[in-house]
Amino acid sequence: MNAKTLGRLQRVDLRDAWSTEAAHFTPWLAQEENLKLLGETVGIELELDSQEKDVGPFRADILCKNTVNGDWVLIENQLERTDHTHLGQLLTYAAGLNAVTVIWIAARFTDEHRAALDCLNERTDDKIHLFGLEIELWRIGDSAIAPKFNIVSQPNDWSRKVKVAASSGGASEYKNLQLRFWNAFKEYLESKGSFVRCSKPAPQHWMGVPGTGYVIPQ
Repeated sequence: MNAKTLGRLQRVDLRDAWSTEAAHFTPWLAQEENLKLLGETVGIELELDSQEKDVGPFRADILCKNTVNGDWVLIENQLERTDHTHLGQLLTYAAGLNAVTVIWIAARFTDEHRAALDCLNERTDDKIHLFGLEIELWRIGDSAIAPKFNIVSQPNDWSRKVKVAASSGGASEYKNLQLRFWNAFKEYLESKGSFVRCSKPAPQHWMGVPGTGYVIPQ
């Protein structure tokens, strides 16, 4: 049997894909399929709320909702090594937006900033979650460039909690009933040609209306 020729992974510079963070990387990440990739990495289903969200005189890169429980998720981006400025920004934005999950994405985390997130995760309660992720780009030969997120810091026992939720189906019978209700509700609106565009159904007591800031209670 002839041995097959295998390709080699080649690292691609982030700037080859995104010239700037604000004008290129953040809009790319805000696309549904890319938020899905990020969400799969950290174990959270994400739904975009807004880009460049105003926080007083500042602007947060991306604000999302955790579709399972409705919690706010703040995403702060860097295409370079982490720095003190962005650490201060993400803490300021998280407080101003009442975000309970913070995801800091950078080309590389310094040991000091990784330790800072680890320390915060150890000293905050289990309702606050902080993630540090490094973003990489790879290709094989002339193939399309592929992104890869690597977790460098996460809440204590987060992987275990995600696995437990997945093995148990992630929802009680009550939660399953809520999900079936919202699926049927959305299908009904669509069948009637309603102008209301609802968010993706989730097992919770409300459904969001994207772009309006309103929610529909159950």
